[in-house]
Amino acid sequence: MYLTAVLLLLAVLWKVYQLFQAPQDRALRAVTFCLLCTAGSFSTGLQAENHALNALAGTGAASLASNVLLLGAVYWLLAFYLHSATDRQRASRRARLEAVPLAMTVIVITLATLATSAGVRGRPYGTADLHTPQVAVFFIAAQLYLVYALATTAWWTGRYARMSQKPATIGLWLTASSLVSMAAANALRIAMDLICWHGSAVPAGLNQSVALLFALAVPAFVVGLSYPGVMLRLAGFRIWRQHRRTYQRLRPLWQLLHEAFPEDALHREPAGTWREDLTVRGVHRRYYRRVIECRDGLVRVSPYLAQQDVQDGATPEVLAGHLRLALRSQAAGEPAPTHAIAVALPGEDSLDADARQLVALSDALVTRGIGMAS
Repeated sequence: MYLTAVLLLLAVLWKVYQLFQAPQDRALRAVTFCLLCTAGSFSTGLQAENHALNALAGTGAASLASNVLLLGAVYWLLAFYLHSATDRQRASRRARLEAVPLAMTVIVITLATLATSAGVRGRPYGTADLHTPQVAVFFIAAQLYLVYALATTAWWTGRYARMSQKPATIGLWLTASSLVSMAAANALRIAMDLICWHGSAVPAGLNQSVALLFALAVPAFVVGLSYPGVMLRLAGFRIWRQHRRTYQRLRPLWQLLHEAFPEDALHREPAGTWREDLTVRGVHRRYYRRVIECRDGLVRVSPYLAQQDVQDGATPEVLAGHLRLALRSQAAGEPAPTHAIAVALPGEDSLDADARQLVALSDALVTRGIGMAS
């Protein structure tokens, strides 16, 4: 239970943060409301919150609120797929239509709660008196809507999963599996309620199977919704870490070239704080700037390298051995041939590939005791 609560809290905070970043995204809004309703429904089932709500609004209020929030969670999940699959106008019209069975179900279970005596009203599902018609109607009506909405959203989820790519497809299949499990569990509950209503005993194994389905389905549902975003953030962190390491490893090469060509610096303002150095944008900005400055410096010094008979495509170790001499010649103002050579060029046309070649040259400088160690 505590693990589920933690997962719900983290998922809600994550989606609320995303919604603040993109408040006009209706699909994201639907997912956020879905998780908020799920968290609210879960919290009303906790003993302290249950007692407090019943004391405030009357016996049965917590059970009614929990079920209404659960129905709302499934409705908003269905709305998410509507806004993802169709244009805004059609999605809004269909969402309003889908709200009709939700509203009817809420009205039915509310009336059933009010019509139930205080001594019977609001008992948990496992201890509810299903021989009382109002109680049976309450649970059967709610579960009928859940089966319909969960089955519909599971079908849409599976359809999107087949068309998606990783990491989204993994999250979608997790979500689809959890929805199928919850739909099946609610269908079994309807059968169990009908059995109890007619006075028969429900097998203990069936009740335990339903409880197990829910125990597995709820965490899988939360993880499935959050998985793509978490994976993208992890991928972003790996890139951030790689850029930060590359920035540091380029320092020996950059130091030599910056001393020779300080006017090539792309940023001459005072350095930012250490917090800015750790931010994602700050690290990426410094990485790109350092790679460009190193490349510009090598282009400017390349004629002096050609003067030393350094051949195109020379290894980093060879270049490191001649770079200091080439920079001294440049600083002394010695004439250099107009012919430039290709220095540490990558095998593919990308900034990261260029950075890898520059890092190899920078590391070679450190190995030969030239420049500054990172």
